[in-house]
Amino acid sequence: MLKNTPFESARSEETTIIIKGVKIEGKITSSGNIRVDGEILGDITSQSNVIVGENGQVNGQINADVITIGGKVSGSIRAKEKLVIDSKGNLKGDIFTKILIVEAGAKFDGKSKMGDSKEIYESREPVKSEIAAAVINK
Repeated sequence: MLKNTPFESARSEETTIIIKGVKIEGKITSSGNIRVDGEILGDITSQSNVIVGENGQVNGQINADVITIGGKVSGSIRAKEKLVIDSKGNLKGDIFTKILIVEAGAKFDGKSKMGDSKEIYESREPVKSEIAAAVINK
């Protein structure tokens, strides 16, 4: 009988990369990380992390544990743990997250609601709160 080693039981953290010049229309679902440097017209759902690179564009909802926006996103965001909008990031849409970090220079047009992960994923109502963000100056 074979024993499970720590290596065999470790969770795979594979990353799906949508490179610059690639355009995808439709829903994307992954249990691993997703990095977008191309263009997505549709929703993205990940059980891990989603990164929208500086050249990336997403027109749709993003649902993930941790989301980092360095490019352009138009659509609502549900980050179970944390959302980071980098200094060159541009987000037009409502935010539901536990932790929100907006770097100096980032653009955000929408409303935010902060709470625990259960509340974030169960809430389907429009955001009613005012913008609540931490601004990090570099």
